[in-house]
Amino acid sequence: MSPLPPVDVLVPTYRRPAALAVTLAGLSAQTLPRFRVVVSDQTPDEDTTARGEVQAVVRLLRARGREVELHRHLPARGIAEHRDSLLARARAPYALFLDDDVLLEPDVLARLLRVLVAQRCGFAGAAMTGLSHLDDERLHEQEPLRVWDGPVVPERVRPGDVAWERWRLHNAATPWHLAARTGATDARPVLYRVAWVAGCVLYDVAKLRDVGGFGFWRDLPPHACGEDVTVQLRLLERYGGCGVLPSGAVHQQLETTLPDRSVDAPLHLDLDLPPELQAG
Repeated sequence: MSPLPPVDVLVPTYRRPAALAVTLAGLSAQTLPRFRVVVSDQTPDEDTTARGEVQAVVRLLRARGREVELHRHLPARGIAEHRDSLLARARAPYALFLDDDVLLEPDVLARLLRVLVAQRCGFAGAAMTGLSHLDDERLHEQEPLRVWDGPVVPERVRPGDVAWERWRLHNAATPWHLAARTGATDARPVLYRVAWVAGCVLYDVAKLRDVGGFGFWRDLPPHACGEDVTVQLRLLERYGGCGVLPSGAVHQQLETTLPDRSVDAPLHLDLDLPPELQAG
């Protein structure tokens, strides 16, 4: 079996040094042999990557042979622009966008990469799981589950569609319960249809750039959210995408750093690709 290709892990962060340290600690335990970590901080009044708890894990990553880049990206012009700037730094053929409040189990990165290489689709995501809800199994929210029983293929999903209700699959601890229900394991992952996946998504970089990446940030106010949903809807339509069970991505369940959600990008933008990006 040929070795897995390298991955860039792209982490945008804002005012969360302790959470960032936990997120990086999860990366330090990953079994994937080759990946680079790029952290971009938009905290205006402090370089949070210089905090002791963050530096301790950065030193561990580097001691284990991981390349780690730490950047400050100011002034802040919104999360879509922040992700766009991180994508511009990607050098590897695959990039994991990882939020700064997600703890990964050791096999997540390798599992997502094996799926994405095999399926040749636009993205594969590990839905964030809120383990405080472990005893709250929501069977009604499991109803939209549709497992891919063949190769992942493109599909069009838009707000208001029946398929849009798949967002419910990622509430609370539902990804954990779905993994148990389907018998998913690292050796036998289960791929399923999604509307989008938040927090931990591995992209084929060339395909993400082909649909314009996050370049639409210029058409959004800085407080807009839903930028990840927008790119994934475009990738679903052109290349396909999937969620992967088991997830292995644990949400730290902190208060959001994006409290103003009055502008939701997929409802604000034209989700169809502009003519210059449409396939010929």
